[in-house]
Amino acid sequence: MFPLYRADQVRAMDRRAIEQWGIPALELMTRAGAAAWALLQAQWPQARRIGVACGPGNNGGDGYVLARLAREAGFEVHVVSAPGGHPRRDPARAALAAWREAGGRVESFDGMLPEVDVWVDAIYGIGLSRPPSDAVRALIERINASRRPVLSLDVPSGLDADRGHAPGVVVQARTTLSFIAAKQGLYTGHARDVDGDVRLDRLGLPPVDTDQDPPSAWLVRDKDLSAWLAPRHANAHKGEHGHVLCIGGEVGMGGAVRLCAEAALRTGVGLASVATRSAGVAALVAARPEAMTHAVEDAGALAPLLERASVLAVGPGLGQGAWGRELLAASVATGKPVVLDADALNLLAMHPARVPQAVLTPHPGEAGRLLGLSTAEVQADRFSAAAAMAARYEAVVVLKGAGSVVAAPGRIPVVIGAGNPGMATGGMGDVLSGVVASLLAQGLPAFEAAVAGALLHATAGDAAARVDGERGLLPSDLFPHLRRLANPA
Repeated sequence: MFPLYRADQVRAMDRRAIEQWGIPALELMTRAGAAAWALLQAQWPQARRIGVACGPGNNGGDGYVLARLAREAGFEVHVVSAPGGHPRRDPARAALAAWREAGGRVESFDGMLPEVDVWVDAIYGIGLSRPPSDAVRALIERINASRRPVLSLDVPSGLDADRGHAPGVVVQARTTLSFIAAKQGLYTGHARDVDGDVRLDRLGLPPVDTDQDPPSAWLVRDKDLSAWLAPRHANAHKGEHGHVLCIGGEVGMGGAVRLCAEAALRTGVGLASVATRSAGVAALVAARPEAMTHAVEDAGALAPLLERASVLAVGPGLGQGAWGRELLAASVATGKPVVLDADALNLLAMHPARVPQAVLTPHPGEAGRLLGLSTAEVQADRFSAAAAMAARYEAVVVLKGAGSVVAAPGRIPVVIGAGNPGMATGGMGDVLSGVVASLLAQGLPAFEAAVAGALLHATAGDAAARVDGERGLLPSDLFPHLRRLANPA
């Protein structure tokens, strides 16, 4: 797993490099500018005209270093000072002086921008948590309107590096180069719309020691799947791999519980059962005979199925009527591991209760209902929202969305570094419920099952999107990829 940090933690690392390791601040700035210049040349080798927008902080100083290096290499370089952008600190002042000594000049932004091939965004660094001023907002809007690729230094200007939220206008970067350590906000929520391809350069510092600097979050990516999906031994039998009971499928919503059950099977559960309305049994048996399907009209009929199952998945197509309420209550009362999604979450929001045996898998709207917040408030700080749900319900939480966040009481949150916009379609959450329940049934602890399940689900979505594109992606398109990815080489 890859460590992520808040802005204050990165500042502390920067101070340590200066005060304990004796690396001057200007040297770190020079390294940052040089790293960014090397990346720009590699990313856009045909570019000859470089625009650099510099702000008043050290981020602007990084931009002045890059501008000087580009000019010395024979490129046409235009440096535009953000309104109020004269350097405030000695390292940035020194970088500006070196730029001017090299023959460069600084243009004040007057509402127009020069024609360039690439823009470098060095306006704001990692400390911004407010909307840009009106004057800077106009500069950012002009950069975005230029339709030229943008390399942002550390974070796209206007983005909150801790929350991944933009309180105002934000630079639309093609590539973002972070320095020293990865910032947690770049990997979730709105940040995924604006930060493009995110890179990290340690500026020659030693690798991060996570014992000395515990991360604020971890990032997991497709290559991490094998950590949780060990090969099976040759003498394995179905009883070793658990029994998931999927509960849902109110009249007219039987497809949801079918997706859940098939996802559990494709991810390797030993047995999968379905408890659903009588009207949906025949169709489900015909579509997926491997799922043992039972007509259940009340909690009494559900009881023997609950007894046999090792893990429950409740919510896909459950509805919010009397039937759904009764089956949810009976399921939670067993104390067995349970994945709650969809209408199970909506019912829980109506009658909040601690469910320490549960994994909750809300999308932002459901998360808002669970917390009594708006969807926008959830999305403005996804880390805090996930932590608040975990604390309130004493459960593991997968807050779905771009860069899903997995949280649990006493655990460092995990960001899922996979998934794509094509997965924003009805039924994807039903598949996720089945995947997480399957991994729970196969013996993973709840937090690990949530992380591995969300990562497996998102990685399968990426694999499916590579076949025919994101638009039009169906939840069932994930099934062959789930099976393949659940068996890493």
